[in-house]
Amino acid sequence: MAIRVSVVVPTSNRRATLEHVLPTLMHQAYDPAAYEILLCDAGSTDGTRELVDTLRPANLTLLTLPNRGRASARNAGIRQARGEIVLFTDADILADPRLIGEHARAHERHANAAIVGRVVEVGSLDAYRRAAAEPSARSRVHPPRERPLSWLFFVTGSASVRREVLVGAGLFDEASGAYGHEDLELGYRLQRRGVRIIYWPSAVNYHWHPESLDERSAKKRLSGEATIRFYRKHRDWRILVRLGVNPFSLGWHAVLSEDGRVMRACRARAARSRTCRAMVLEHAYLSGVKAALTDWRRGGARA
Repeated sequence: MAIRVSVVVPTSNRRATLEHVLPTLMHQAYDPAAYEILLCDAGSTDGTRELVDTLRPANLTLLTLPNRGRASARNAGIRQARGEIVLFTDADILADPRLIGEHARAHERHANAAIVGRVVEVGSLDAYRRAAAEPSARSRVHPPRERPLSWLFFVTGSASVRREVLVGAGLFDEASGAYGHEDLELGYRLQRRGVRIIYWPSAVNYHWHPESLDERSAKKRLSGEATIRFYRKHRDWRILVRLGVNPFSLGWHAVLSEDGRVMRACRARAARSRTCRAMVLEHAYLSGVKAALTDWRRGGARA
């Protein structure tokens, strides 16, 4: 049987999560002869290869790559893929048993489309098991129905595109940096080429990656820098608007200094207050935006 779906999973030193993630991809309610799993390993030194050797599924291939970022790892998977559909997920995302089948079904219904599934955030394996067992308790971003989306929601936790469409669009931008918006930027290019982005809520994944506030803040700052890179590449002011960069947000950031009383209080209360946590993360994001803008004006390379 021909391979229909190639599942591309970038990873780097994520064996601890892969031990739980890979079995969810291996045990799908979809013919195992009709899909392959491409684990794109960017320089792991934590025993990822040994884990793959112990699992030994016939349809799992380990690609050993230099560590050049997630965009490069995903592109290596696309180039190696034998399936007509490429499904992207990550090393900290647990798959629903119907994930692959639902993406395949969505592509049968929609021609020239990128399919975005539903990603449910879970803080632990126990939370994942509860969410998997109780669909009504799952949080959701979109209404529970099929609908068109903007490129703003093309995130690679559960997204699939026909391989020929990805190649035609030029794959992921490997100059996007180590973290931030490489998926949104590809979604932007796909949509500009006339590819519809369709939300398919029955294609479910569970994102299992609890992070400290400091870790999350560091990523938000990198995302802010990536926003300016994204804008500089395409010079479309709507990118900034959709990603929350405007005079009001920049003014808010200017008023609340990093070491000021308000932000110190927010950091102290972030564990108990969603509002405080959101403010801390938004401040980190805008700090990244401003750093990249400053670097750009000085002729630097950060953005």
